[in-house]
Amino acid sequence: MWAFIYQPLLYCYILLGAMLPVKHAAKVFHPIHVSTTNISYNNQDNKLEIICTIFTDDFEAALVKQYHTKTDLNRADMHAAMDVLVKKYIAGYLQIKTGAAPLNLNYVGFEINKEATDVYFETDKIPAVKKIDVDVSLLHNLFDDQLNIVHITVNGVRKSEKLDYPNKRVSQMF
Repeated sequence: MWAFIYQPLLYCYILLGAMLPVKHAAKVFHPIHVSTTNISYNNQDNKLEIICTIFTDDFEAALVKQYHTKTDLNRADMHAAMDVLVKKYIAGYLQIKTGAAPLNLNYVGFEINKEATDVYFETDKIPAVKKIDVDVSLLHNLFDDQLNIVHITVNGVRKSEKLDYPNKRVSQMF
């Protein structure tokens, strides 16, 4: 008897579903605005290696707001133009010191990693690290709920800190 009742109901759902307009999936929305900055001291090269990871859609929006130009980090034909913008943007919002003066960050490049963009830098050779000061305000120009996470690794010791907007400074001793 239940099969008799459920079968017409099933057909109604199928028919109703077929007649309703199809709503295409919108661009993936993520409710959190976060970036990570990984800083590792390479003992063999005596350099800091830096990787900034930022949601690609947020990063593109920040680049558009900052530079008022079309951006598309995924397009291969725009990669050279995007290199210029990415390098300039990160240099304006990331500063690292192991002494009194900021370190020179040499841009290595960027790559897309699923929904995120990884941006790579390295420093010139520096002496053994005892203290690192980092100012990071990535995407502060776009979101007032931005969260920047900084991981610093020296001689196998990893220290991490979470910076809620508007905080931007991390200082770690090793």
